[in-house]
Amino acid sequence: MGLIVQKFGGTSVANIDCIRRAARRVQAAVADGHQVVVVVSAMAGTTNQLLAWCQDVMPPAPQPDTDAALSNAASTPIDADADANADAVVASGEQVTCGLMALALQQLGVPARSWQGWQLPIITTDSFSKAKIVSIQTDALLQDLATGRVAVIAGFQGVAPDGRITTLGRGGSDLSAVALAAALHADRCDIYTDVDGVYTVDPRIVARASKLAEVTYEEMLEMASAGAKVLQTRSVAVAMKCDVPLQVLSSFTDSPGTFVVKDKNLMEHQVVTGLTYTRDEAKVTLFNVPDTPGIAANIFGPLAAAQINVDMIVQSVSPNGKSTDMTFTVAKGDLARSVTALQAIQGQIGFEKLLSDAEVVKVSVIGVGMRSHAGVAATMFAALADKGINIQVISTSEIKISVLIAEAYLELALRTLHTAYGLDADEIDVTGDKIS
Repeated sequence: MGLIVQKFGGTSVANIDCIRRAARRVQAAVADGHQVVVVVSAMAGTTNQLLAWCQDVMPPAPQPDTDAALSNAASTPIDADADANADAVVASGEQVTCGLMALALQQLGVPARSWQGWQLPIITTDSFSKAKIVSIQTDALLQDLATGRVAVIAGFQGVAPDGRITTLGRGGSDLSAVALAAALHADRCDIYTDVDGVYTVDPRIVARASKLAEVTYEEMLEMASAGAKVLQTRSVAVAMKCDVPLQVLSSFTDSPGTFVVKDKNLMEHQVVTGLTYTRDEAKVTLFNVPDTPGIAANIFGPLAAAQINVDMIVQSVSPNGKSTDMTFTVAKGDLARSVTALQAIQGQIGFEKLLSDAEVVKVSVIGVGMRSHAGVAATMFAALADKGINIQVISTSEIKISVLIAEAYLELALRTLHTAYGLDADEIDVTGDKIS
């Protein structure tokens, strides 16, 4: 017996039949003697529809003022009331699912109560559409659980200090579930999705991908930030900080899932745990930039003022030491604004030419075993070179190596690297131990 948080994503509650199926999983956990807290997302597609309605009503968002960016001034202020009102609309998707799940449980003979984020309450910042959780008050929730009822909580939402509804950003229901598990000192947090665990690579691209029985918090955090869609990045960070036992599994099968765990001694197993990729990258190169102190700040300052995040950066100095070429990546959706902002300051910066490329992808290899094994980068570079795949940009962390390549080579690169690191399904079992 213990306290379990079960989170069901949009595909797991996509329609009434799915909600009933999820409710039976909750019923089974209750029958095993557990106290259960359920966190639900909106039905699949609902959030997109609600956002679209908000965008139809609201005027287009103003573009950042390049001149203001040049002077490091703030971009055009956002109408806080509009954002708050939009959050009230978007949060309604989870409210519907929450009530339906509680009704489905009651029909199965399981006492249940629905809770909205503001009723607990889940206190957040007032950064509407991307709020951060400040605290969760659990007294009323624990008292209700003690009566034997299941708590069904609307994910993705909270309440600002002034009492207005907030939302936590895309994938925010994962964050709601993990934060609640931490606040309640739950024995486990189960994240139910449409996949049955974490794989060594996207199985839709690499048929010989293997499901992992365990992955470390650090590896999962790197995977999520590098493109894996299984868990929201912020939720993994909270799980790691608060040591929340986490499991990813499918709502549609009874197969074992993947546990996200502490480091333990997993680095003695597979050197590379998995591969991830993201298509949401675009490359910008500035040629013959004067190599003087402060030049990087003059380039990236206006981009930051325009709310454009920069990812990978590489700089190469010319033989004469007086100029440099600078390459970096931004989100594809920010490419046009990035080019416009940089062209506006070309005279001030003094670069000769700007080229951009949206036909690129970032591929990453991840594994805590990198800390104790040499040659991971060499294997990656040699394998890609053998297939004629050119590396355009490289970035690294302690347990990750990322490269930028032409988008046309994505599938070939993933299959090649998966084999090069011995991750193919006939070479490892689900624990990551080699069996051939």
